[in-house]
Amino acid sequence: MASVNKVILVGNLGGTPELRYTPSGKAMARFSLATNEGWMDGDGNRQEHTEWHSVVVWTRQAEPCAQYLAKGSAVYVEGKLRTHEYTDKEGIKRSSTEVVAQRVQFLGNGQGKGAKVPVDVASESDAAEWDGNLHPIVTDGRGDSPF
Repeated sequence: MASVNKVILVGNLGGTPELRYTPSGKAMARFSLATNEGWMDGDGNRQEHTEWHSVVVWTRQAEPCAQYLAKGSAVYVEGKLRTHEYTDKEGIKRSSTEVVAQRVQFLGNGQGKGAKVPVDVASESDAAEWDGNLHPIVTDGRGDSPF
């Protein structure tokens, strides 16, 4: 049976995107995205919950995201979930789930650095160019370092 791994989020950035490059020169941006939901509880009190998502953006979208987005910027993100398992410093196995963006659309009314500059340049091949390695070795100009 076929399956679907698709995520659609509309939210606000929790900070400035971090832009890095793989040793082969492919751009990668990473940012946190907050989505909010509100409801009335049984007593009529307004309740809110914020969910934080880790988003990774590759190749052609990465640099515009880093250039135009900032903390508070509103974005539409379409992508897929990927889970990475690793062992922490204490030897404990952990996992981290992130959204690998296949499409990013800037929204909003002037928040962030670049307000109203649309970015919708993703293609399926953008996220596939990195050969499935969720956390590649990248460089920030000071030498190779992992995220």
